[in-house]
Amino acid sequence: MSTLPAPLDRLPFPVIGSPLFIVSNPKLVIAQCIAGVVGSMPALNARPAEQLDDWLKEITEALAAYNTAHPDKPAAPFAINQIVHKSNDRLEHDMALCVKYKVPIIITSLGAREEINAAAHSYGGVVLHDIINNQHAHKAIDKGADGLIAVAAGAGGHAGVKSPFALVQEIRQWFDGPLALSGSIASGAAVLAAQAMGADFAYIGSAFIATEEARASQDYKQAIVDNNSDAIVYSNLFTGVHGNYLAPSIRAAGLDPANLPESDPSKMDFGGAATKAWKDIWGCGQGIGAVDKIQPTADFVAQLKREYAAARAGLLARNYD
Repeated sequence: MSTLPAPLDRLPFPVIGSPLFIVSNPKLVIAQCIAGVVGSMPALNARPAEQLDDWLKEITEALAAYNTAHPDKPAAPFAINQIVHKSNDRLEHDMALCVKYKVPIIITSLGAREEINAAAHSYGGVVLHDIINNQHAHKAIDKGADGLIAVAAGAGGHAGVKSPFALVQEIRQWFDGPLALSGSIASGAAVLAAQAMGADFAYIGSAFIATEEARASQDYKQAIVDNNSDAIVYSNLFTGVHGNYLAPSIRAAGLDPANLPESDPSKMDFGGAATKAWKDIWGCGQGIGAVDKIQPTADFVAQLKREYAAARAGLLARNYD
C-alpha cells in the first residue's frame, strides 16, 4: 500500500465514487462523502458552465456544515473530473472555479496537462489521472499527476481492455503512489480484492447509478438492477473513444448492439452531441450483476462496508500456511 498524501490519507473507507457523465450531481456527491467515500462528478455535468460555481458552492458548504456538526466523523473529500481533451472548450473556466473552491481532488481524463496539475497543486489539491495502460501511466506521472486510476477491462463508460491483474502489477513495478482500480467493482469483496492486488482504492461507478440520489432516469436505474455483464457492449461509436454501454439502451435507440459501426477517433466530442448521446445511450460497467436493488447511497455504502468486513474476516479465518 502507498504512503498517501492528504486528503487521501483520511478516507474512512477505501472507495472513490467515479464521476458519472450526466448522472453525478451535487446531491449524489454530498451523499457519497457523508457516507464515507470520495464523491465525484464531471465538471461538464454543470450546464450551462456558470452552474458549476453554484454546484461547487453547494457541495463545499454542505460538507463544511456536516463536518462542523460531526467533528468525530467528518465526511470524505470530494473530487471534480476534468476532461483534458481539446474538444473541451470549458477546461480553463472550470479549472479556475476548482481553484476558487479549493477542490480537494482533481480527476483528469483523456489527456494530461502540466498546467492543470500545477493549478491544483497551487492550493494543495491532489490530482489523480485515469489511464488504460502502463504507457499512459508513465506520461501522467511525468507531467505531474500525484496518483493514477487504472481503468481496466469491464469499467463503465470509457474503459480499457487490460486485465486488472496485468495493469496493476505493471504500474506497481515502478509507481508506489496513490492508485485506484476501476473495472467491474460493485461489492465489498471486490473492494478488498482491489487492495489485495496492490491498489489503494476501489473506483466504483455503475453501482452508484442505481442509487436514489443519482441523476438518472428510473428506467436507467432499473436496467442496472435487471441486467448483468452479458448486456454490456464495448464500442467507440458514441464519442470516438471506446467505452462500455447497456445493450437495451442501444436497441431502444434503433441500433443493433451486435453490429455497431466504428467511429472516427479524431471526431471525439465531449460537448452537446456527447451529452445527447449519453442521455439515451447508457454507460455501464460489467460489474452490475452484483446490484440487486435501487437504494439510498448511504445504504449502498453501508452494504459495501459489511461485505468488505465479511470478506476480510473470511480470508483471515482461512489457514494458508
